[in-house]
Amino acid sequence: MAATKAVSAMTVTKTKTWTVDVQLIEDEGRTRAEARLHGNDAVQLGKLGTGEEIRAVGLARCHPHDADVPTIGDEVAASRALSDLAHQLLDTAARNIESRTGKRAIVQP
Repeated sequence: MAATKAVSAMTVTKTKTWTVDVQLIEDEGRTRAEARLHGNDAVQLGKLGTGEEIRAVGLARCHPHDADVPTIGDEVAASRALSDLAHQLLDTAARNIESRTGKRAIVQP
C-alpha cells in the first residue's frame, strides 16, 4: 500500500493599511467635511488603481433657530462624508466583482 503524504496548505497573512483623512472647514454656521481614502495598499482599489484617491464630501448647516455648536456640525458633516466614502468603496467592490465574473454584482452595506 502506498503511503499518503498529508499536504498542509500554508496560509500567508498580509496586513494592509488604508488611511482616511477628514478635513473640516467651518464658516458661519456651515461645515464642510472632505474625507479621503489613501495609503500604500489602497492603490489596488478600483479608482485608486489609476493613482487617484477616493474622496467624498459631507455638508452640514446650523438651523437658524438653533445655537451654533461647531462640534455638532463637525459630527454631521464628517459622518455624511464617511458614509458617502463607504458607499463609493462598496460600489468599487461591486464593479471589481463584475469585471472578474461578467455578472451583475450587488454588494450590500
